[in-house]
Amino acid sequence: MVDRIKQLSSKYFKEINEIREHLHANPELSFKEHNTSKYVQQKLKEYGIDFQAGYVETGIIGLIKGKNPASKSIALRGDMDALPIIEDSSAAYCSKNKGVMHACGHDVHTSCLLGAAKILKQLENEFEGTIKLIFQPGEERLPGGAKLMIEEGVLENPTPQKVIGQHVYPDLEVGKVGFKKGMYMASADELHVTVKGKGGHAALPHRFIDPILIASNIIVSLQQIVSRSAKPNVPSVLSFGKIIGEGSTNIIPDEVKLEGTFRTMDEEWRFDAHKKMKALAESIALGMGGSCDFDVRVGYPYLVNDEVVTETHIQAAKEYLGEENVVDLDLRMTAEDFSYYSQVAPVCFYRLGTRNEAKGITSGLHTSTFDIDSKALEIGMGVMAYGAIKQLG
Repeated sequence: MVDRIKQLSSKYFKEINEIREHLHANPELSFKEHNTSKYVQQKLKEYGIDFQAGYVETGIIGLIKGKNPASKSIALRGDMDALPIIEDSSAAYCSKNKGVMHACGHDVHTSCLLGAAKILKQLENEFEGTIKLIFQPGEERLPGGAKLMIEEGVLENPTPQKVIGQHVYPDLEVGKVGFKKGMYMASADELHVTVKGKGGHAALPHRFIDPILIASNIIVSLQQIVSRSAKPNVPSVLSFGKIIGEGSTNIIPDEVKLEGTFRTMDEEWRFDAHKKMKALAESIALGMGGSCDFDVRVGYPYLVNDEVVTETHIQAAKEYLGEENVVDLDLRMTAEDFSYYSQVAPVCFYRLGTRNEAKGITSGLHTSTFDIDSKALEIGMGVMAYGAIKQLG
């Protein structure tokens, strides 16, 4: 079976690479993947795969039925949305939609899932059970397409016993894949804070309430929530990435806006931290004569890989690529809405190497120069297809 899938992956590589280049050149933002969805639907029709469209408007569910299809079921997921980034590339497949770019590799995820689907369709008489294909919108934007698709019944009719997801990883050389059993990725919440004071002339501090000074105290003081209140051995990160205070050298504004993120790997501590941060920020502002609106926008939960499902996929990857090309991954404080699947089903979310230093393909995710070694497509669809059959075994 390994050899057959490798042959099919090689055979379909040119087509899947063309699909990836088309998707990369025509990116669409979260929940606006209308043309992408139509394109994927057309490919599924060409492959003879039954599907239903319209989940969260642009999402698609395909079904590949093997022998005894009602006996068991797994799901394979690929996300489709792009990011609001201006691409810096001379590639022929550079984004045609200025200001929108596949800088997180979702074009690769969708292409690999289509490639795996085409392979599995060819082999449907050689495995038992049903493989559900989830083409998902809106991974990059709250509340997350995974959450909304689950609410619309993506994990029903049939209900998969396992859900598998694959994500590009530019830190890992092409030809390799990486796995982490158990807790893998953090929850992620957005913090939107408005600090209110009373503006005035910067030379007359006794006449105003300085929201910039209040905001700076809040930013520094909130770090003690992580350093002094977090549970032992629970990773947590608090970072502010945006400060807006529309004053000048001699003008103190009336308010300052802050935006940040809080991430952790414990749900009880997560929500306790929200309360502590809000209370501390409000008390600091009040004590300095101002006020503070502290809005926590709850994002994705933590992602935990099922031990058994992940071990099955690790062994499949070793059989397919060789043990030397399967690596262990560390915990990550990044987040993924695939985590919603991990809250309701056993999952395996793993990484596909895309780096090639010899070719200068080294840029990180969410950067304007991100790209992949296209060889990753052949590897990605093959590992996904072989892993799916092993999961059904």
